[in-house]
Formats: sequence, structure tokens, C-alpha cells
Amino acid sequence: MTAIVVGHKNPDTDSVAAAIAAADLMSKRGVPARPYVQGKIPPETVFVLETFAVTAPELLGPLAGQKVILVDHSDRNQAPADLDQAELLGIFDHHKLGDITTSSPLFFHALPVGCSCTVIKQCYDFHGVAIPRNIAGVMLCAILSDTLIFKSPTTTDDDKKAVKELAALAGVEDYAALGMKMFVVKSDVSGVPGRELLFRDYKDFEMGGNKVGVGQLEVVDIKLLDEARPELHIALQEAKAEGRHTIMLLLTDIMLEGSELLYLTDDPALPEKVFGVKPGAGPLWLPGIMSRKKDVVPKLGAAFK
Repeated sequence: MTAIVVGHKNPDTDSVAAAIAAADLMSKRGVPARPYVQGKIPPETVFVLETFAVTAPELLGPLAGQKVILVDHSDRNQAPADLDQAELLGIFDHHKLGDITTSSPLFFHALPVGCSCTVIKQCYDFHGVAIPRNIAGVMLCAILSDTLIFKSPTTTDDDKKAVKELAALAGVEDYAALGMKMFVVKSDVSGVPGRELLFRDYKDFEMGGNKVGVGQLEVVDIKLLDEARPELHIALQEAKAEGRHTIMLLLTDIMLEGSELLYLTDDPALPEKVFGVKPGAGPLWLPGIMSRKKDVVPKLGAAFK
């Protein structure tokens, strides 16, 4: 039986590239596997796949009776809804340990690095499996995306080493220039509905018995989001009304290295608890806040304890 390899809901470049790479690695190690996605592939990822002539993974169907490998997450609320009807073989991840459990042994490859593809790159190396040129390219882009070309506080020396080695394998001479091309594509939000933007890079979390959502939009210039702000506010209101205690959206300016925070919450004091700043009349700017995983989620979790 061919195993299904799939990333989290609301796919991003890492979850898609990791699924592609993990499926290739597992297949070459004797476990036939195919990559899938749980949702629409975002523009940045489409650009990456087209750049390296890699076929986009198919949309995931029912999992009943299937064998599954998860990438880029280990949280139940990010996994397929019917995961319990499948056999979970393993996980490749770079986040905190989630709440998925199994009744049978599985492999679990996780490291505190900036990207799941860095973890998978090390697994390729450990097992002595060669990485195809095109897959090396999409893995390279995933690391550049997740680490914001090394500007993110999640960046590690392992990520930098992986980028240099993958760039050589993929024939990319200037990976920083490639990264900026990706972010220009990612920054084009013209004509995109507010709800789609909100959920483009978004995750829900259970914190203290409450549903808390955090989205992030990364752009090369925050002014590019000016026209989208009215629709973003409406999308936040709608999403909040769907049963969330708190919903946050980080508008991250890659060049300014900070984020503006849009939010709605049942606890007016939450921004001060989490970020140490009091909301004022103008935009709530958070200098140095670049990573949902490292800068936001741990602090949010602590505030809900």
C-alpha cells in the first residue's frame, strides 16, 4: 500500500515541499509514498513548484484504511479530521510536540530548527539517499520561506548549512535573490478576498480550553496591505464569531523586521499580557516580532495558563 504524506491545513511552502521530499525519501527507503495537500496551494508555493518543474501534490481524500505520514505538524487540529481511521507511520516536524497519539510505534523526526525541510534534509543525509535536483530546489525555497531568508529568530546554523548544500544541488547561485522573488510573489495580495488572506497562513490552537487562532501575512512592504485592511477586519470579525476566544493576524514586514498586530479577543488585556504593549489609537506595531512559532504562540500559551 502506498503511504500518504501530508502537511497541515492551510498549506504553505514548507508543508508542501516537506510532503514532496518525505514521499521521495520514504519511497527510496522501501516505503512507497505519495505527497498530498489538505487545501489550496498559495501563490508563493505555486511559484516555487513551477520554478523547479515539480508537480503539485493532489488534494487529500478520505484516509480510512490508509497509511499516513505527517509533515510540518503534530497537532490534531492541524491534521486531517479522519486521521484516527488511518495508520500513522511517522512524523517529520520542527514545531512543539502536539497532541497526536498512536497505539503502535512510529518514527518521529523532529528538531528545533527553522523548517521541516531542514529536518528531512538531515534524514536524507543520514540514510545516504541522494536528493533529486528539483526536489532540492523546492526544499531550498521552503527553508528560505520559513526562515525569511535567515531573518526569522527561528533560524539555526543547521538551516543555513542546509540552504547552502541544497542550493548547490539545485544549481542556484544566488539563493537570496531567489528568496526575494518568492516574497515578491507572496506580497501580491491584489484582488484576494480578505478571508482567503486571513487563512492563507493560519493555525488554530487549543489554549486553556479556548480556541485561539493566529494567522500571518508576510510581505516586503506592509503598505501593500493597505487596500486589503477593510476586508481583513471583516474576515477577523467573522472568524471570531465562529467560536474563537481570540483571533490574531500578524502583518509582517520582512524588510522592517517587525509585525503589525490585528486582533479580536474576549480578553482586552491580552495584548499587554503577551507582548507587553498597551493598545492605542493607532496600529499596534511589534518590532522584532517575525515568527508565529517562536515569538507568539509560546507567549500566548503562557497567557492562557
